[in-house]
Amino acid sequence: MNTKKILSICISAVLSVSLLAGCGGKSDSGNAGNSSKDSSKQTYAFIAKDVQNPYMKKVYEGFEKACKEINVTPLYKGPESATPEKQIEIINQLIAQNVSGIAIAANDADALQPALKEAMNAGIKVISLDSAVNAESRQTHIQQADPEKIGRGLIQAAHEMVKGEGGIAILSATAQATNQNLWIEWMQKELKEHPDKYGKTPLIKIAYGDDDPTKSTSETQALLTNSDVKVIIAPTTVGMLAAGKVLQDKKSKVLLTGLGLPSEMAPFIEDGTCPWMYLWNPVDIGYLAGFTMDSLKKGEITGVVGNTFKAGSLGEKAVTNAAGGGTEVMLGDPFKFDKNNIAEWKKVY
Repeated sequence: MNTKKILSICISAVLSVSLLAGCGGKSDSGNAGNSSKDSSKQTYAFIAKDVQNPYMKKVYEGFEKACKEINVTPLYKGPESATPEKQIEIINQLIAQNVSGIAIAANDADALQPALKEAMNAGIKVISLDSAVNAESRQTHIQQADPEKIGRGLIQAAHEMVKGEGGIAILSATAQATNQNLWIEWMQKELKEHPDKYGKTPLIKIAYGDDDPTKSTSETQALLTNSDVKVIIAPTTVGMLAAGKVLQDKKSKVLLTGLGLPSEMAPFIEDGTCPWMYLWNPVDIGYLAGFTMDSLKKGEITGVVGNTFKAGSLGEKAVTNAAGGGTEVMLGDPFKFDKNNIAEWKKVY
């Protein structure tokens, strides 16, 4: 991280503390989904990448459900834009509010470390989900699915869609998003390890839409100016929807796959723009995060390898080694959505 970015983040942190002192902790973060304020209950907070992200709202649904089953108060927070600086402001607010736990989908793996370490030093349990913070900044991480299976699977899908002939482009979220970056690493490994298979399906470009619909739209349009691009992989629900709309509007022959919400992507699967895609149940991710948080708070687990706990209706879960360091709790395998099942799943989420 360069000096200017570090300075910017430090200034952001100081300003947020000052605002807490003078303004009672008010910020531009969202409060949708807050439960009734019961002072006798503990509060578990969920910090989204950005407060309006539809995928994040689905994750919070599960988190809220778990909190209600556990009998704690859930709290939904998130910045208006997906930046680490704004997430730091929110973390500082939550420390001042003395919440019992923080679950965060990180906008940067490392930038949040000082604030999250301060939270843990204050006795707050900290976990990441969806997009991980580094191992020093959390007790454990909620992993939605095996990153290797996601990355390799998406490249294999793209190759199959174009019948082994045509360039691949990736439309990711932010350049700092740890989950997308890990999936892209596995995509690149799949290509490198099988040069004969992928000789005619090269990776042409990685674009970043910053999980912003407008920027994701413009980045998709830019990708289409390269006639070698025959398939786009979008490992982000925001990017998937934006790319689907562009391809559909332009009646493009470029195909699309990636990670999308069935309710949003059904029209594009049904008309063939996206032959198939993958995802997991985001509600289950939030639900697992809530029970993981509670097990940490109650001392049933500490976040070390070998810990096991009951995660409500998801059954018993185990803490395992994470590929990027630290530990994680795995939800399960990604699920394939296509014309055969999208009508059913678009009604679910």
